[in-house]
Amino acid sequence: MTTARSPLPKTLRLLALAVAMFGAAAAHADEYGDVNQLLRSGRHAEALTKADQYLAGKPKDPQMRFLKGVIQSESGRAPDAITTFTRLTEDFPELPEPYNNLAVLYAGQSQFDKARAALEMAIRTNPSYATAHENLGDVYAKLASQAYSRALQLDSTNSGVQPKLALIRDLFTPGPKGSVRATGPAVAAAPVPPPVPAARPAAPAPAVAAAAPAAVPAPVPAPGAISPAPVPPVAAPAAASAAGGASKDVESAVNAWAAAWAAKDMNGYLAAYGKEFDPPGKMSRKAWEDERRSRIVGKSRISVKLSDMQVSVNGDKAVAKFRQAYSADSLNVSSRKTLEMVRSGGRWQIVRESTG
Repeated sequence: MTTARSPLPKTLRLLALAVAMFGAAAAHADEYGDVNQLLRSGRHAEALTKADQYLAGKPKDPQMRFLKGVIQSESGRAPDAITTFTRLTEDFPELPEPYNNLAVLYAGQSQFDKARAALEMAIRTNPSYATAHENLGDVYAKLASQAYSRALQLDSTNSGVQPKLALIRDLFTPGPKGSVRATGPAVAAAPVPPPVPAARPAAPAPAVAAAAPAAVPAPVPAPGAISPAPVPPVAAPAAASAAGGASKDVESAVNAWAAAWAAKDMNGYLAAYGKEFDPPGKMSRKAWEDERRSRIVGKSRISVKLSDMQVSVNGDKAVAKFRQAYSADSLNVSSRKTLEMVRSGGRWQIVRESTG
């Protein structure tokens, strides 16, 4: 069977995001831009030389190490890129992008179990990282394809396997005229091909089927089909004053949370999360608190600055959206943050948080 060209490696093209992702200092923007431009021009050897020259003086710089991993990936030096991204995950475990790129490289070597593990770490680090969620779905689809193929080899009379296998294969096969059918990031049966140029816009992802016991899976809507959150109703004039006071209370609670984080005040920081808070992944509340305590207390310094805050209140529920500039030791990250909060006992507490 001829497989479709897999768009998964396009996730290696995070060059436009690399500087913003790490919140690069303006003093070094030219160096990152020069390496980025050389890479986009296909001058991989020059880009790698310039990156190595920069890293000779700043060996821990996460931005340039990330770019170096991308250069190695696009130069066909997958083992070197795997080493670079692996060390990035060890030094900066809070960043999801290196995990995602590791998964792409592992998928290119048909090491789908390792790809799955890397994507699960990316999602654990940032539960709202949509690219990692989509890639993980495709890795699971590939693993399912392998399992179904093996089941069919062992028992060719099993009539329930063939429809499932055909459904998965159909997602990743070319169109009737030989052109690759538009899909989201897909995992091909063959090794992942070279990255698609970043300038090419991503095609919309199709609905992905979720396997169900003894039945052909029903399609799940693609990410683009998810409806936006409903707009809260406009408050009546009589309630405007009360809503304004509640918004101020929410904003004060968010600022107190950030201040406790920066001060490494674990009692104040953890108290900002309500008992209904849902930790990322499948972590228990205690495991999540232990992990947060280890990451926060272990830093020599932390700075958390919030800006552009927007608060919406609906009864005892509220949503706060803002830009968060976080720095700790040598790491600087600037990102959008959303906190969902509830009022309990006169206090506003976090029940869900997401980044992006």
